[in-house]
Amino acid sequence: SPEEWLEVQLKALPFELTAAQQNALDQVRGDLGSGTPMNRLLQGDVGSGKTVIAALAAMIVIRGGGQAAVMAPTSILAEQHFQSLSSLLVRDDQTTLKQPEVRLLIGATPENEKAAIREGLANGTIKLVVGTHALLQDPVNFHNLQLAVVDEQHRFGVEQRGLLRQKGENPHLLVMTATPIPRSLALTMYGDLELSIIDELPPGRQPIETHILFPKEIERAYGLIRSQVELGNQAFIIYPLVEESEKIEGKAAVEEFNQLQKEVYPSYQLGLLHGQMSAEDKDAIMTRFRDKEIQILVSTTVVEVGVDIPDATVMLVEGADRFGLAQLHQLRGRVGRGSEKSYCILVPGNAEDVENERLKAMVETDNGFILAEKDLAIRGPGQFLGTRQSGYTQLKLASITDLKLLEQARAQATALFQQDPDLTQDSHQALAQAVEKFWTRQSAGDIS
Repeated sequence: SPEEWLEVQLKALPFELTAAQQNALDQVRGDLGSGTPMNRLLQGDVGSGKTVIAALAAMIVIRGGGQAAVMAPTSILAEQHFQSLSSLLVRDDQTTLKQPEVRLLIGATPENEKAAIREGLANGTIKLVVGTHALLQDPVNFHNLQLAVVDEQHRFGVEQRGLLRQKGENPHLLVMTATPIPRSLALTMYGDLELSIIDELPPGRQPIETHILFPKEIERAYGLIRSQVELGNQAFIIYPLVEESEKIEGKAAVEEFNQLQKEVYPSYQLGLLHGQMSAEDKDAIMTRFRDKEIQILVSTTVVEVGVDIPDATVMLVEGADRFGLAQLHQLRGRVGRGSEKSYCILVPGNAEDVENERLKAMVETDNGFILAEKDLAIRGPGQFLGTRQSGYTQLKLASITDLKLLEQARAQATALFQQDPDLTQDSHQALAQAVEKFWTRQSAGDIS
């Protein structure tokens, strides 16, 4: 029976699910058995164990004769998911998958292998495919796609979700994000998705020691990095966007990088990431960092969400007062992924910012959800969402922190969609016009 099968799977895992994971799994199973397509957002802090939920969901639909696809925003993240899903799902017992049934499809996959994977997806011999958005390119056809898992949805708009849906008979959709978003905002931004939250970390994760230093104490941070690299560990050094102008960003990063490489760490291999590099170049640098050819990564762009560098133990953020709390929390989540003790050092641009509210909050808690709520309170919804979603700031939001009201509004909206999805009824004409007016004004922006 499915129940017994799942018990066996859970026992075979190398760890026990946390209560929050169990809860998310129950919600996902409810969706899969409900007879209507799942539309769920799975939110959990870095390292809270979202992948295992996706893996179990995939196995449930595959056992029922379907196929599953997992999509990540970059090749390096896709490879990472492929590794972790393979280790969870490809085992010697007969209840799981065999390696040829799980494949990785990315830009760098050799052409002949791509052709073989496309064939296997079309005839159903491949059960689970992991890849980048290349999975949406036309020649990829599925025999019976029943579940699509999308990682880091904010890089993945509504149109792309639509394309994915056309690859199957309206498959289940599970969207995962490691960016803690306050519940109030999640309901507004992802109102079409049900919400599952994994808000506890698995036991055994070491807390990351977080310190704020005065700018003049930067040498102490350099010393910490030096001693960690000597132990065989790795470090990140992050700079904010120095100026709005892209040109200057690259130049400043290159100068900082050259100075660090020449004067501070002449005997180590440093790598550089900044906004003017192509996606391929960024990927290549991250891969070298992952493979330990680079000890210290200097970066201005926010280091890709989710890339797992188990030996990275120091995150040094310069100009830390220029980052939002959610960003700082994401950056901190790049370290502390292995068994070693890790450190996050925040250095504001000038001495008076050592008292900065956001930085102090980082020292006080490592719970992403608490930090996200604080960030929302400090910055307000407009800034919190950033310019891409600027449409939301023109909405007359009663109060974005009024959860009860938002829950009611969402229930009303859902009821309205069931009754009159195209707003054709007479009583809804005023609303239809308001919506029309709002979206014509917004359509210049990118709403995902």
